[in-house]
Amino acid sequence: MNEKDRLSEQPDPNAAELARQLHQHLDSLRAAGIYWLPVSREPAAPAAEGEKPTAQQLPLFAASDAAAPPAPDDREQRRRELALLAERVAGCQRCTELVVSRSRTVFGVGPIDAELCFIGEAPGATEDQRGEPFVGEAGQLLDRIIAACGMRREEVYICNIVKCRPPGNRLPTAQEAGNCREYLERQLELVRPKFICALGACAAQNLLGTSQSIGKLRGRFHDYKGIPVMCTYHPAFLLPGRSPHKKREVWEDMKKLLQRMGRPVPGR
Repeated sequence: MNEKDRLSEQPDPNAAELARQLHQHLDSLRAAGIYWLPVSREPAAPAAEGEKPTAQQLPLFAASDAAAPPAPDDREQRRRELALLAERVAGCQRCTELVVSRSRTVFGVGPIDAELCFIGEAPGATEDQRGEPFVGEAGQLLDRIIAACGMRREEVYICNIVKCRPPGNRLPTAQEAGNCREYLERQLELVRPKFICALGACAAQNLLGTSQSIGKLRGRFHDYKGIPVMCTYHPAFLLPGRSPHKKREVWEDMKKLLQRMGRPVPGR
């Protein structure tokens, strides 16, 4: 008797035996940490009268198994990791000139999973003293911009490209921005903002890796690792004595951002 004839003479397993084998297999998958299996979206044809059901026609899960276990909430874990990252930044010695001149590092403020993240270039004198970004004169104007958009400062995440104040409030160098890049990228990974607003040329160019001017970057959306980015002028640029007439353009940028976010655009 050849192998084909021998196999054909073996009795087909009945439905109860198939069900037992399937549930035994599912128990093995659960033990390995596997809870989901790909299935066809098309329902299997019902078995004809007197026909034995096939494995596809048998239920794979009992009713109690239909609901998948809820995904773990990782927000608390990300908060802890963000706090540890802030501690790393506080002890950073990568930029000799900034380490010597800083009072403290300025990491960032705001909630995990913020809908919107504002990114500036670097802390100023007031921020260096208080350890919080955008709390000086430019920060007060940013607060008014946030309020004009129908949001509160506590709702958004705020940080800078570099975490230490450059001496004399000069722009950070490419080397300094590069030294802080690891911290910024990890910070954004942990916060997971849905949208980003880059404030000023320095922030926009370093975030997006471009040399285009802020005049060319503003007013349209860019992409940072799948996150939509709107670039606009830095609030310090809008202060009296500089270019306060540019506030109108900033408001146009913010209206486009709000529309993309699906938020109502308040009257100015």
